[in-house]
Amino acid sequence: MPPSLPPASWTFLTNHTHVLVCLARNEDITLREVAAQVGITERAVHAIVTALELEGVLTRTREGQRNRYRLNRNYRLRHPLESHRKIGDLLELIGSK
Repeated sequence: MPPSLPPASWTFLTNHTHVLVCLARNEDITLREVAAQVGITERAVHAIVTALELEGVLTRTREGQRNRYRLNRNYRLRHPLESHRKIGDLLELIGSK
């Protein structure tokens, strides 16, 4: 019988993708809630959201005391292997609205 392998410590998708999935599922989610779902710090989520906003992947609007996040689903994926696809295609594949 082969020895049991330790559980993998990596995933196929990046934290950026995980954050996008959370925001796609709920535009009103807090960064604290995203951090809990993704398994990273709130500070890391804030850095990812800021980078995505600067890149034009999402817009953040203030509504009262909360932020609302709207994704640009027509934004093209950045890597040359996937640049023929849009973020909306990725989210549809994953099953995020």
